[in-house]
Amino acid sequence: MNCRHCGAPLRHTFLDLGFAPPSNAYLKAEDLSRPEIWFPLKIRVCDQCWLVQTEDYARADELFSPDYAYFSSTSGGWLEHARRYAQAITGRLGLGAGSFVIEVASNDGYLLKNFVAAAIPCLGIEPTAGTAAAAEAIGVPVLREFFGEALGRRLAGEGRQADLIAGNNVYAHVPDINDFTRGLAAALKPEGTITLEFPHLLRLIENNQFDTVYHEHFSYLSLHAVRRIFEAAGLRIYDVEELPTHGGSIRVYGCHAAASMAQRPGVERVLGLEVEGGLLQLATYQAFQTRADRVKDALLGFLLEQKRLGKTVAAYGAAAKGNTLLNYAGVKPDLLPFVCDAAPAKQAKYLPGSHIPILAPQALVERRPDYVLILPWNIAAEVREQNRHLAGLGTKFVTAVPALRIV
Repeated sequence: MNCRHCGAPLRHTFLDLGFAPPSNAYLKAEDLSRPEIWFPLKIRVCDQCWLVQTEDYARADELFSPDYAYFSSTSGGWLEHARRYAQAITGRLGLGAGSFVIEVASNDGYLLKNFVAAAIPCLGIEPTAGTAAAAEAIGVPVLREFFGEALGRRLAGEGRQADLIAGNNVYAHVPDINDFTRGLAAALKPEGTITLEFPHLLRLIENNQFDTVYHEHFSYLSLHAVRRIFEAAGLRIYDVEELPTHGGSIRVYGCHAAASMAQRPGVERVLGLEVEGGLLQLATYQAFQTRADRVKDALLGFLLEQKRLGKTVAAYGAAAKGNTLLNYAGVKPDLLPFVCDAAPAKQAKYLPGSHIPILAPQALVERRPDYVLILPWNIAAEVREQNRHLAGLGTKFVTAVPALRIV
C-alpha cells in the first residue's frame, strides 16, 4: 500500500487491532444468524508526510449505508458546541443574508439549523438518507451526495461557491483525502474560509485513545499532515484552535493560497506542540501498540473479576469507539449483557461483532447494575450527570481509556 496523500510506500505499522466489523454497522435481530463481514483494522504511518491511515480494505459505500445510525443531535453537549461555533464564525466572517454557507457531512442538521434560524443561506451535503431526512425535516436544505472534487466543481459552475465551508468530524472519514480537499478548494469563494474540526493525532497518542481507531476513520490527522494536503490543493491554513471535543480536537481555518488572510500565531504554536510530542519521529508510533494492549488487558481483567464476584456490569453509549474497544478485547454478552443508548435509531439493535443488545437508558433504572462502563469517555461527565440518580443507589461508573478508572 502507498500513502493516500503523497504516494510513498507505507512500511510502518502504528497499530494493529486485528479484525473487526465496521463500527457503525449495527445489527437487527434477524442479522444475528447471518454472516457478518469483518475487515482487518491496521493503521500505518507514512514516514514522508506523516499521514496516519488505515490499510485499504473497506469501501466508503460499505461503511456509510443509507441506515447509518449516528445522529449528531443525540448529544446535548455537541449541540451546544455547534451553536457556539455558528455564533462565533458568523461574527468573525461577517456572515449575513447575502452569504452562503456549506457544511460537508451535515448529518441531521445539528449545525446548519443555527444558520437557518439566522436567515443565512446554507446547504448541507450528506449522503446518508436517514440523517439527511432528519435535517430536511427541520428546514435545512440537503444535497444527498458524497463530496469530492467533481461535486465542488459542479457547485462552482452553478454559482454556488461558499463564503464558509464547514466540516466537523468528516475529514478523517474520507477515503480520498486529496480529492476531497480539491473539492473544498473548488467550492470556496476567492476570499472564503474553510473550517474543519477533527480529532488531533497528538491527543490520541498522548491520551492512549486507540479506541478512536475504526474503519470509518481513514485518516488520523496532525496539523503537519493537513498543512501539506491543503498546500497540494492550492489552499493554506491561516489559523488553528485547540478544542476539548472528542478527547482533544483541532479546528483549522483554511483559505486559498492567494487569499488575503494573515497567518495567526496558533498555526506555529500547534506545529511546535506536534514536534515536541514526537509526531515527526517514527519511534513515537512504534511504541503505541503496547499502550493499547495495556488498556485492553485492564478492561478484561475488570470484567472477569466482576463476573467472578457476581457483580453486574452494563455499558452506556453504543458508540463506534466502544465497538473498537469491545471487539479488540473480545468482550461478549457473558461479560457485558447490555448497553444503553439514547438514540432511538440504535435501540433494539445489537453492537457489531460483540452482538451485545442495545437498550433504552431506562433499562439502567430498571436493572440497577453495580457498574456502568461508559464507552464514549469523551462525554463521561455528561453521562454521569444524566444518571446521577444511579450513583445515589450505589452504582459506580467506569471508563477504560486512557486507563481504567472507577468513580
